[in-house]
Amino acid sequence: MLDAAVTRQDEGEPGFKTGIPDKVLHIDDVHKSFAGLHALSDVDLDVRQGETHAIIGPNGAGKSTLLNVCVGRLKPDRGAVIFDGDTLTGKAPHEINQLGVARVFQTPEVFLELTVLENVMVPALSKRDGHFKLNPFAAFGAEKAIREEAIEIIHNVGLHAQLNDVASSMSRGDKRRLELAMCLIQHPKLLLLDEPTAGMARADTNATIDLLKKIKEGGMTKVIIEHDMHVVFSLADRISVLAGGRIIAQGTPEQIKNDPRVKEAYLGEEQV
Repeated sequence: MLDAAVTRQDEGEPGFKTGIPDKVLHIDDVHKSFAGLHALSDVDLDVRQGETHAIIGPNGAGKSTLLNVCVGRLKPDRGAVIFDGDTLTGKAPHEINQLGVARVFQTPEVFLELTVLENVMVPALSKRDGHFKLNPFAAFGAEKAIREEAIEIIHNVGLHAQLNDVASSMSRGDKRRLELAMCLIQHPKLLLLDEPTAGMARADTNATIDLLKKIKEGGMTKVIIEHDMHVVFSLADRISVLAGGRIIAQGTPEQIKNDPRVKEAYLGEEQV
């Protein structure tokens, strides 16, 4: 889904550094406070094109706050978020989505009154060009193509048996898979996932891991917040560890497993 990777050098955009290969997301010195409490402090993070980058840390570390800053739901007190050359800071969530950023939320956000198929078609239909509205034949062709793609994606995420079920009748885990399908039909350049396996049974978690591995093979860049270390170590190319609103470590899964600061702050000897 992504164009061939290129190495971005300093082109004058604020916050860009030289020598970072294939960088698609750059979080530069981000700070965010709530009523004097520092949720994020001095956060610097680079995500490379095509990688799966996991963000882990204890509850209250600032992980979801960081994603909210990235998608425009929160404005940082200081710093900037730059995606594929565009500064996201100050943009509205729908503008950031149009640039190619999609998000799976911690609590699934789906249209409860719509069917599974209708839910997946909505994001794609919302992005149709205006001329479709003026040409009913073009509109019919577009909707037919979108419907076919939606059915294929629904099958890929394992919800084909629930194609015509209303979303309100689904389990929490299935709603998570539905929301993922709603993101995939947008063909995002960057997919942000906030605890994508929370509330799932182990079998469903393993199925989600397999699905995300397939997405990885397609070259999509992903940032994942996840507490389940089995999921993290199964998927992540690199990991950043947040504690107290600050990044205390970054590295490969093996480096993070063996980092004494991470063991002390989060993982614990028994979990590594």
